[in-house]
Amino acid sequence: MEKSRRGASYSCFTVTSTTRTSSRSFSSLSFNFLIFIHSSNHFMEETFVFQWNVFRSLLSILQWWAFNVTVIIVNKWIFQKLDFKFPLSVSCVHFICSAIGGYVVIKVLKLKPLITVDPEDRWRRIFPMSFVFCINIVLGNVSLRYIPVSFMQTIKSFTPATTVVLQWLVWRKHFDWRIWASLIPIVGGILLTSVTELSFNMFGFCAALFGCLATSTKTILAESLLHGYKFDSINTVYYMAPFATMILTLPALLLEGNGILEWLNTHPYPWSALIIIFSSGVFAFCLNFSIFYVIHSTTAVTFNVAGNLKVAVAVLISWLIFRNPISYLNAVGCAVTLVGCTFYGYVRHMLSQQPAVPGTPRTPRTPRSKMELLPLVNDKLEDKV
Repeated sequence: MEKSRRGASYSCFTVTSTTRTSSRSFSSLSFNFLIFIHSSNHFMEETFVFQWNVFRSLLSILQWWAFNVTVIIVNKWIFQKLDFKFPLSVSCVHFICSAIGGYVVIKVLKLKPLITVDPEDRWRRIFPMSFVFCINIVLGNVSLRYIPVSFMQTIKSFTPATTVVLQWLVWRKHFDWRIWASLIPIVGGILLTSVTELSFNMFGFCAALFGCLATSTKTILAESLLHGYKFDSINTVYYMAPFATMILTLPALLLEGNGILEWLNTHPYPWSALIIIFSSGVFAFCLNFSIFYVIHSTTAVTFNVAGNLKVAVAVLISWLIFRNPISYLNAVGCAVTLVGCTFYGYVRHMLSQQPAVPGTPRTPRTPRSKMELLPLVNDKLEDKV
């Protein structure tokens, strides 16, 4: 009898122990399953965030390309198809639209906070920058009147070389030998493109070349004149476009006023043409807003590569529309230039990641952030040094 009780107790103990063990195993499995589910959800969230960031970056680049190419093509259409041969007036329209757009975005819609600038600095710093900015845009439009988009865009890619040379000659800045080496394909590509250009025009070529110098001057002056201010593209337009309008309005009226009146009297569809002209100004402002978006959605390296690919897209689309003759060597020169610009941007980025070696001349840094890469109205992306 007692043995039976002991057996029963032992059996109960065994069953209880087995039950506890099974319960622990089940709890462990449940815990591991919950961890697996949590890890899977976390992985899926990270994957979704990554995919969304890639999509957002791609979308920002595409809309930037769209506005940039549209501005270039519409401007060329105005000069060539509408026979509106007045680059000063076109630039003035761009400045007016950009000034209005900047005011609406910052003051009315409040989509971007206003960066406060001292009244004294507006005339001492902003006004000189606006003057160079104005010259830069005007020269770009003048060159676009006389030479094809493909040639003009290729020459604009010469800006990194002019910037480095100006800083070396005027500011006595030292550059790593790899910077100089990266400029060789840019210079070689420009020379090949210029020699083989079938629609070469000396006046347009000089305007584009001096436009590169103006862009480089603007870049260098911005480093000193705008020191202490963190301007984005919208605030840049808000402050500089009104000054640029004021600077350019009188020369445009004096030099092109009579020609515009004659054009209005002789053009078969003047009002439709004027809508296109003012639309180019709206697109020019939208370009600045698109730059603000792409800056915050991509890395500096992606921004640099996308800027060079944008030139290739503009060249291709302009050729499809205007059918300007391009020789094989001319296309090779353009390609070499763009590859050189990409390599130059890569070298600058690589050098910026290296720690400075004590006792050696310091190569000027690449931009502290993508915000310093901002071009201005109707400007091609420049790697600001």
